[in-house]
Formats: sequence, C-alpha cells, structure tokens
Amino acid sequence: MSDSGAGWKPEHASLSAYLDDHLLGAETGVRLFGAARRTWAGSRYEQTFADLEQEIAGERDELEQLILTLGYRRSKFKKALAMAGAAAGRLGPLNPLSTGGGTSGQFELETLQAIVRAKECLWRTLLALAPHDHRFNVSRLKDMLEMAGRQQDTVARVMQETAPARFLTGPLRSGS
Repeated sequence: MSDSGAGWKPEHASLSAYLDDHLLGAETGVRLFGAARRTWAGSRYEQTFADLEQEIAGERDELEQLILTLGYRRSKFKKALAMAGAAAGRLGPLNPLSTGGGTSGQFELETLQAIVRAKECLWRTLLALAPHDHRFNVSRLKDMLEMAGRQQDTVARVMQETAPARFLTGPLRSGS
C-alpha cells in the first residue's frame, strides 16, 4: 500500500463499525466517570469527576451526532449491549468504581485514564482520515484531541495526588 493517500476514500462499513465501537466505549466511559464522581463524593475531587463526566457525556453526544451526520446507523447488537451495560451499571454490586481506595482505587483511576486514551486515539484516527473525507471538521477534531489530553492530565493528577494514601503509611498518609 502506498502512503501518499491519492485516491483513498472512506470504507463506510469499517468506519461505521469503528465509530459504533467508540460510541459503545463512550457510553461506558460516561457511566464509569459517573461512578467515579459518586466514589469521590465529599472529597476535593468530587467536582473534578463531575466536570469530567459532563465533558465525556458531551463528547459521547457529539460522536453519536457525527455517526448520524455521516449517514451511519448503530449496530442493534451494540445498542442492546450499551443498554444492558447501563442497566448493569445501576446495580451497585456491579459498579467497578465503588471504592476509590486501596489498590482497587489505583486500578480504577488507571482504567479511567485508559478510557480517555482510547478516545484520544479515536480523534487522532479521524484526523488522519480527514484529508480523505471532507465530512470531518478538522478544527473540532483538534479541539476534541486537546480536550482528551487535558482529561488524561486531570485523571493522572488525581492518581498521583492520591497514590501515597493508598500505598504508603506514616506522615504522608495524614497529609493527603
């Protein structure tokens, strides 16, 4: 394959499935960031996670609108899977972000970081496709990429600031 890009055009079935996969991931991300907001309720990070949840919900809505604008349809299976995930997420025992502390708290924050990283990959991929598909708003994709970077930095900051309380004992623990 040549990397010049001349003559390339969208492969609609693949692009549609890819965007649908990311929409499913975005719906999961909204649920997990909502769970993080509830986990960190009453802490100095509650508003941080509330803001992230709101941003990610907005991005999910924007991705869903992009899918419709491109003329693609959601997979019925993935839509059903998203609905099942939402229902399961409302059940407390199945909530993977229920503690905030210990090693599970660290893993939970790392999982949130991975979710945002996957979203960043989506925006980078669409930017790579934009020269071959006029339907993409390059300026908006760059904004979304920048937002994903800020979100990753925010989760990383919370993770760094709270790690000592999870893994250390002594004076550092009382100061966090």
